[in-house]
Amino acid sequence: MPVIAVVNRKGGSGKSTLAAHLAAWCAHQGHAVMLGDVDRQQSTRSWLRKRNETLPAIAPWTVDQNILRVPAGITHVILDTPGGLHGFDLARMVMFADIILMPVCGSAFDRESAADCHAELMALPRVATGRCKVACIGMRLDTRTRTPQVLKDWATGLGMPFLGVLRESQAYVQCLERGMTLFDLPADRVPTDLRQWEPILGWLRPQLALSPAASTASAQPAATPAAGSALPARAPAAPASLPSRLLATPPVAPQATQASPRPQTAQSTAAVAPAAAATTTASPRLLASRPVPAVTRINSSPRVLDRVASNGALRTTPSSSRAAEAPAAQEAPPIPSFLKLVKC
Repeated sequence: MPVIAVVNRKGGSGKSTLAAHLAAWCAHQGHAVMLGDVDRQQSTRSWLRKRNETLPAIAPWTVDQNILRVPAGITHVILDTPGGLHGFDLARMVMFADIILMPVCGSAFDRESAADCHAELMALPRVATGRCKVACIGMRLDTRTRTPQVLKDWATGLGMPFLGVLRESQAYVQCLERGMTLFDLPADRVPTDLRQWEPILGWLRPQLALSPAASTASAQPAATPAAGSALPARAPAAPASLPSRLLATPPVAPQATQASPRPQTAQSTAAVAPAAAATTTASPRLLASRPVPAVTRINSSPRVLDRVASNGALRTTPSSSRAAEAPAAQEAPPIPSFLKLVKC
């Protein structure tokens, strides 16, 4: 399932316009496409409500228990991302994207912001190894000026493919107001604009035919990044080196071992020594694998619980709060040691 993410930190660069047209083009090609709006403004989602039922269908997100998910049967995904995307949110987006298209306007401010975003993208492993491709598209440019050539030279200097230029036209504004795109109009009405799309679509066709991250995206479609969505769940790593009897029983206190010594032969003493060494070595793992009771929110204050990797202990809480947390901790189910809980 190819995933195209439209990314640019700077607002007003034409991300929603580009994402809507890409989704409409995929729909006209006969693909089951979803237009996912990750932006808080939900521009493309409101645009989908205006779309006529007689036009090729474009699916929105599916809401399942307040989590945005990809509907069943979708073959192509277009993501409209928010401005200011960086850090962990940008890295999480790249984890699921096969192609990142960066719409850039012609001003020096737009180029500088896009260059910073491109530098951060190139530092991510999926982009650096070529599994996620990044390309640039000039938006709202006047082809009668030198701005398209300046933008092309800028992208070439960064080593980023420059796919083409889309001009400033009222056709885009009028179409989007009616829930349409240029691809929903007769070709003879907007011939100039459709010609500008030809090099962009020519680059996308072979990229969409190949799906380098299809196995990752299709295996977990519910984990596509979105506002309020969680990261893909990781399977807990069981301590395979520990004997099953150690996992089934808690470690014995040292006082109990010394309280009732038993006579042992030379053969039994030799067998107990390796077991004692294994128990001593495995004690941190046993402590890390013990279930930890859940902690509820007290006095409506946000709290973050982080498990310490060394001994599995949680951050201590004030003594005044421990008495109120004790009843809830006994009734709540145990928390797996590999989870990070954020209470807010």
